[in-house]
Amino acid sequence: MANESRPCPCDIGDRFDYGGRGQEVQVEHIKAYICKPPAASTDKAVVVIHDIYGWQLPNTRYIADMLTTNGYIAICPDFFAGQEAWKPSNDWGIFNDWLKTRNAGKIDKEVDVVLKYLRDQCGAKKIGVIGFCWGGAAVQHLMLKNPHFKTGVSLYGVIRHFDDKSNLLHPTFFIFGEKDDVIPLEQVTLLEQKLKQNCKVDYEVKIYPGQTHGFVHRKREDINPQDKPYIEEGRKDMINWLNKYL
Repeated sequence: MANESRPCPCDIGDRFDYGGRGQEVQVEHIKAYICKPPAASTDKAVVVIHDIYGWQLPNTRYIADMLTTNGYIAICPDFFAGQEAWKPSNDWGIFNDWLKTRNAGKIDKEVDVVLKYLRDQCGAKKIGVIGFCWGGAAVQHLMLKNPHFKTGVSLYGVIRHFDDKSNLLHPTFFIFGEKDDVIPLEQVTLLEQKLKQNCKVDYEVKIYPGQTHGFVHRKREDINPQDKPYIEEGRKDMINWLNKYL
């Protein structure tokens, strides 16, 4: 669990024992995990932005594959561009310095490369984006800036990175846990107020009862039965939002 002694914006939660159904590819200067629907071709794709534990985390690939079973091309690039992901065994005392070299608001070069790949190599025409924690903050950044996405889902994105900006370009769904130690409910309330004042596109902010940081992709429903309904609800809500706008 994240706490004051660990300045981590994404607790490790449950690490899934999952191998993935897709493949790793080289996309110009970055690597990426990609999975495509087995049946009919599609022109709809979703970029999946990892948390601080990186693009190879089995949990994130599990979600990417879940998107594929719902008819989307899913790609999870290495947005750290070869820099090491955070490890639970690392010294938390250096975390803030480590984070400074991995800014969720400075991924535009990598995003442009991935969008070009999806269009040219995968035939994607309608592209959305989802992200977890660090990646959730990155989604908010992209929804504020990048005209090429149709929609986004920010899952427990660290609000403080972009809390002064709320004029979104695209429909955006924000998912938060009620018991998130990293993102206090006051921050969520303030985000809602700013969106109501400034946002001209469709948006939704939803808080899931009793849930802690990372619940959609970092909790296994089989060992946290009390959380299962909310894990499933969060994933279903994410898919439904993408279905609506892609």
